[in-house]
Amino acid sequence: MSQATPQAKDLDRLTIDTIRTLSMDAVQKANSGHPGTPMALAPVAFYLWQNHLRYDPDAPLWPNRDRFVLSVGHASMLLYSLLHLAGVKEFGQDGKPTGKPAVSLDDIEHFRQLDSKTPGHPEYRMTTGVETTTGPLGQGLGNSVGMAMAARWKEAHFNKGNDTIFDYRVYALCGDGDMMEGVSHEAASLAGHLRLSNLIWIYDSNRITIEGHTDLAYSDDVEARFHGYNWHTLHVDDANDASALEDAINKAKSHTDKPTLIVVKSIIGWGAPHKQDTSGAHGEPLGEDEIKLAKKFYGWPEDKQFYVPDGVMQHFADGMGARGKKLHAEWKQRFDAYEKSNPELAKEAWQMLQNKLPEGWDADIPTFEPDEKGIATRDSSGKVLNAIAPRLPWLIGGSADLSPSTKTNLKFEGAGSFEHDSYDGRNLHFGIREHGMGAVCNGLALSGLRPYGSTFLIFSDYMKPPIRLSAIMEVPVIYVFTHDSIGVGEDGPTHQPIEQLASLRGVPGLSTLRPADANEVAEVWRVALSHPKEPSCIVLTRQALPTFDRKKYASADGVKRGAYVLADTEGGKKPEVLLLATGSEVSLCVEAYEKLKAEGIAARVVSMPSWDIFEKQDQAYKDSVLPPDVNARVCVEQAATLGWDRYVGRLGSQIVMHTFGASAPLKALKTKFGFTPERVYEEAKKQIARVKSNGKE
Repeated sequence: MSQATPQAKDLDRLTIDTIRTLSMDAVQKANSGHPGTPMALAPVAFYLWQNHLRYDPDAPLWPNRDRFVLSVGHASMLLYSLLHLAGVKEFGQDGKPTGKPAVSLDDIEHFRQLDSKTPGHPEYRMTTGVETTTGPLGQGLGNSVGMAMAARWKEAHFNKGNDTIFDYRVYALCGDGDMMEGVSHEAASLAGHLRLSNLIWIYDSNRITIEGHTDLAYSDDVEARFHGYNWHTLHVDDANDASALEDAINKAKSHTDKPTLIVVKSIIGWGAPHKQDTSGAHGEPLGEDEIKLAKKFYGWPEDKQFYVPDGVMQHFADGMGARGKKLHAEWKQRFDAYEKSNPELAKEAWQMLQNKLPEGWDADIPTFEPDEKGIATRDSSGKVLNAIAPRLPWLIGGSADLSPSTKTNLKFEGAGSFEHDSYDGRNLHFGIREHGMGAVCNGLALSGLRPYGSTFLIFSDYMKPPIRLSAIMEVPVIYVFTHDSIGVGEDGPTHQPIEQLASLRGVPGLSTLRPADANEVAEVWRVALSHPKEPSCIVLTRQALPTFDRKKYASADGVKRGAYVLADTEGGKKPEVLLLATGSEVSLCVEAYEKLKAEGIAARVVSMPSWDIFEKQDQAYKDSVLPPDVNARVCVEQAATLGWDRYVGRLGSQIVMHTFGASAPLKALKTKFGFTPERVYEEAKKQIARVKSNGKE
């Protein structure tokens, strides 16, 4: 890079100090927030954006833009200041420009206020230019690994010969807290193994946390650790040293064999004389007097708030803006030519980026014939997945070292494994890194791919933070959880999920689906992939389940409504008792139903694979499935009781788990805990008798 002119250097400093003062003023006005990190990192972020980031502020959704992830999400004012000063334009949910700035000065003045585009932590979909929702520390780093993996997959899949359509980098800004969180270790280890040289993390080592100096709890040799992860490491001793920052970023970009960590030493709250380098600059406003002293140190008008000097926004426009506009225009020319030379791939690329499914994507989903012995839903899921994937090229995923058990291996010709020497592979190997897997899957989804990650249901606890963020961001990650109940038998209570279904059902915006047989599995996959803005959990068995005769019982098409009448009374007669269940327990209800039917008792079996989808139906449909005037009800599920009273009432029977499981063969466990057709039948008779004795029906 050529030597900057004195005028340019002055504008650099002016822009950096504008970022600092906007951040201080916004936090002070909100009386809430984290001013110190934006003050310290303003030079780092500025030089990265101004001189390196390939980004067109007029087209922030440009597919080949570099990604910038602020993993230190508490420093959100750093990002909002950058978006404002760089003149990034707002795009609506329809992907079209609104004619407004992504972040206006008024938005900054309303930092952390209701319905503001500047919430306390950056939120994807709320603010144009925010690539992912960050705040829970370490998650942004995991996302960035997924983004870098997605970039490599796109390069391998779409770039042909000299037609380079995708070649962007991913930058993540992180801090001491990110480095302490376990998910960052998982993500870094995977990134190093995959040699993701398009990934650059910039680590702000300010050595301050909320409680005080990091010496209280943290003394890692971070660079040594990252050498062990197979990363390049670089070091900048002073965050204000422009020359050293430039040199480090250029070196990181030149590495082509592994990812790079740049360790930058900074002083939190730099310029605030009494609070810099203390925890007092971390998570609370500096105070009016301290802000005036900091502004005086910067040579800033002490009594001006939210002040953007003349020339600052133009400086960004002349640097980052002009470069991004030129790169974007060149890319559009390349893509126009690519559409002519590779029309099918170009069509795929646009469908992928617009979250659309290709025509006929579900044409090969199998229909399963009736079978009393049946098949485990994990096995039928594997068959369905392998029928869909060849027709949906950007469906990509794997497991936390459990694909042979979760049946998520893609086995069709050409599927391959995603590795450092074969980035076009469709099978991802996350290793035993459940938490990292979830965060990576979010990054893949944010990049336009349709990812899935799988493990045992019990280990969903290890990945709750990224599952929750999938729902907050409305990204369509599919989580495949097998070994879903005490059906894992001899593995014992440590591996038998009891409370996990209730935990997942409690996440707003997450669809939890537990199918009862192979044909419900097929419909569950169809439902999950049809939702472009909703994550899903598909919960599956290890043990075989009978495949229902759909000529005798209702079509599995009812899955799309969350719950449906599987077996009903004859002639439209009002049922005397409702038998409700999900997954493997539905077959117990069907057996009990047949026995009741043989005795002339009008019973109804309701399969309820997805409570959340059922609750979205209109009241008329819900009442048609669960008639309000039928009070004799039995629910059956090998999981905790939480939530079932919504459907069976206070006096209904609940055949559920009230304790943890036990280590024993499945048959013995089912008998011990009452998961038998006989128990369902007995409870149904008790419910009918209860209602009759009370004269309620």
